[in-house]
Amino acid sequence: MILGTGIDLIEVARIAASVARFGDRFVNRVLLPDETAYCRSHQNPAPFLAARFAAKEAVSKAFGTGIGAQLGWQDIEIMRKESGEPFVVLHGKGAELFAARGARQLYISLTHTENYAAATAILEG
Repeated sequence: MILGTGIDLIEVARIAASVARFGDRFVNRVLLPDETAYCRSHQNPAPFLAARFAAKEAVSKAFGTGIGAQLGWQDIEIMRKESGEPFVVLHGKGAELFAARGARQLYISLTHTENYAAATAILEG
């Protein structure tokens, strides 16, 4: 049974502007260290940063909470399998919310171009 779905679309330029303005303070607020390292391993990290931002927004929407008091940026981690397939690791409030909702699986899909990044999330019970 599907408990919730979420989707997010963001302009890569918006994330690039936040990084230019706030630097590591912005990146460290939104991403965990492994996510940051992965994004920065690319020649142009902005689309990868934007995709993870969108993914976390999509996950928060699938939970029906948005990013805020119930679920924070650091509670959601977007990882990659060797195949490249993204998956979600929940920490802290994210793991608690997952258990409280009786969820069994959380699916995520990401896409990005030079200008846009998007993500969808499905929370299954």
